[in-house]
Amino acid sequence: MKKRKILSFVMTFFLIICISGCGQKSSGDSPEAAVAKAESITLVNIKSEVNAQIQTLASQYEKETGIKVSVINVDPGVDSQATLKGYYLSDQMPDIIACEASGFSNWEGLLVDLSDQNWATRTDAAYVDATYGTLGFPFTTEAIGLAYNADILEKCGVDPKSITGPAAMKSAFEAIDAKKSSLGLTAVVGYCAEPENLGWSSGNHIFGAYIDSGLSRSDTTYIDMLNNQNKIDDARFSDYANMIGLFIQYSDPKLLVAGVYNDQVMGFASGKYAFVTQGSWIGATLVGDDASAYASAGNFKVGMVPYAFQDGQDTILTSAPSWWAIPKEGQVDAAKDFLQWCSEDSGQKILVEEAGFISPFKDCKYVASDPFASTISKYIAAGKTSSWHWMDMPENLGQKGFAFAFQKFAKGELDAAGFLKEIQKIATDWYAKL
Repeated sequence: MKKRKILSFVMTFFLIICISGCGQKSSGDSPEAAVAKAESITLVNIKSEVNAQIQTLASQYEKETGIKVSVINVDPGVDSQATLKGYYLSDQMPDIIACEASGFSNWEGLLVDLSDQNWATRTDAAYVDATYGTLGFPFTTEAIGLAYNADILEKCGVDPKSITGPAAMKSAFEAIDAKKSSLGLTAVVGYCAEPENLGWSSGNHIFGAYIDSGLSRSDTTYIDMLNNQNKIDDARFSDYANMIGLFIQYSDPKLLVAGVYNDQVMGFASGKYAFVTQGSWIGATLVGDDASAYASAGNFKVGMVPYAFQDGQDTILTSAPSWWAIPKEGQVDAAKDFLQWCSEDSGQKILVEEAGFISPFKDCKYVASDPFASTISKYIAAGKTSSWHWMDMPENLGQKGFAFAFQKFAKGELDAAGFLKEIQKIATDWYAKL
């Protein structure tokens, strides 16, 4: 996308964060001069739950190379692409940016092709554009599924392997609900449909279960139906809506429509929810920011079951959630060196052992201590994973579109049938404006 295309976005300048010492080259600098001057580079981190670990990564790189890495952390719920556009328009573009799949279209023709980099030969998880080449560096693999507290399930006689369809899920919820008081639970499931702060969760990740649950990684049936025909499959979504209705029924009412991410994860870490509708990324929070609460709750074993809203759906959804990319107008060579270092021993040790990331690199010798690492590895080894095709939706359709239908359903303004109609209406209207 050329600069004039980005200018078409309505920007609010309070998103433009003033940063000093970015090391940006002036328009008169040659690439060679920019590399020679590179004493620091800037990196955007949109995985705020591991901000401390990314800061450690930056510090270690400076120790080994003398190059300072300034980390710009983007908080949950903040539109990272809008923030980046603000930097771009103010000529403060970071040297390494972060993009989810839908975000790459914002930077068409403006990112460096990294196909010739060594790290690109050692992973299958790079973001590759058919026109512009390898644009995205993967730094982790994550999973979306229904996370659970194994200790609570065991005390309630619920075998997570038995949750293979809607009836089994309902039975599990009922069994846990019956012992909720004696176990000191606030709710069976920590589900939140608040759209302003957690729209990315319901509108993207949880909606993604409708698109991909139970399908092979290459199956694009439902994302194609959405993108090409602007339609929702009535039968499949009706079953999916019933599952969301079950979450609503057994959720914490204080969290359901007014909660925030930290409250949701803290509730699970504290042992107050048997299940939580967040992905594997919360593992870093359990042993990081919420470690004290997690320890008080017994450092319980966690796991993940599929969002099995139809019988036989036995996959969790896995992908690189986002990628690091290098803008052409930044300090390209210095940024390339940093990404290569991140793929090697020192970088991987921090990203895997401290950030808890599951490495996307085939030759990585480190194993994550993240509470969910073992579960994800088993699903991957068994070939029981589906893709994240929700990332192929138009930008913001989930977070700023579908999320509001989830809220209305949770508030009781819609029943399951109305939820389907509302999702279809949002999709029809959204695509009509593209």
